[in-house]
Amino acid sequence: MNSKQGPSFVLLIVAIIVGVALYKQFDFETKTFAKPALSVVYGITLLVAVTVIVRNLRKK
Repeated sequence: MNSKQGPSFVLLIVAIIVGVALYKQFDFETKTFAKPALSVVYGITLLVAVTVIVRNLRKK
């Protein structure tokens, strides 16, 4: 088993869960978020998770 695959898999799961939560909070009719402050936190978390995943993929 390769130990370098662990953090990438965990971050992938985090990115999927946070992305779905962010998608559910967005109202497409009014183009606003239900809870703007929480959406900012979700967005930052999603951005960090995707950035780390991409960096790990580039190293390989």
